[in-house]
Amino acid sequence: SLALIAIAFVVTGVIYPQLPNQIPTHWNIHGQVDDYGGKAWAAFLVPGIMVALFGLLAAIPWLSPRHFEVDTFRSTYWFIGLVITATMAYIHGLILWATRDVSRDITRPMLVGLLLMFGLIGLAMPRVQRNFWVGIRTPWTIASNRVWVDTHRLCAKLFVAAAVGGILVVLLPLSLPVTTGTVVGLILGASFASVGYSLVHYKRLERRGELEG
Repeated sequence: SLALIAIAFVVTGVIYPQLPNQIPTHWNIHGQVDDYGGKAWAAFLVPGIMVALFGLLAAIPWLSPRHFEVDTFRSTYWFIGLVITATMAYIHGLILWATRDVSRDITRPMLVGLLLMFGLIGLAMPRVQRNFWVGIRTPWTIASNRVWVDTHRLCAKLFVAAAVGGILVVLLPLSLPVTTGTVVGLILGASFASVGYSLVHYKRLERRGELEG
């Protein structure tokens, strides 16, 4: 993660003199640039966010309360952090690429990057232990370790399925608004389904008297 942050700053610094005075910072639903930022700050906006994110990731282990430490799954925690950092570096690269020609549509490649991130995080979900920062953190998963484990096993399948389905949608010759709406729907659907399952599963175990003491 630190290497990616350093690379983002170095690359931006090297090409900074060739960048236009206005950097695209936002694209509308049709893939067209609809907002710009001054070169002095917009060129380093995403790398700056990457630094802030890394600082938060480094602080969370210290902030975590006893019995809910992220240290119990440290390698998985930092894998997820790396995936998110790499995705941000990829998006930063797309933005720099777009400065060469603002008519370039970076929305589709950006969606693919976000879906890959979503799928990789999904693969890591079964190894995430109970905590207050990462995973499907509902009152029911926090209250029961069994509900936590079962919910994250289902979450992994749903996240990966949504990622694969979303990438296939991006590759289809659909309009950009339809593509974006479908991808967002798949991601939200997988997330809400996981949350709903945690409630239903908890209540089912509660009725059977199978919850932990």
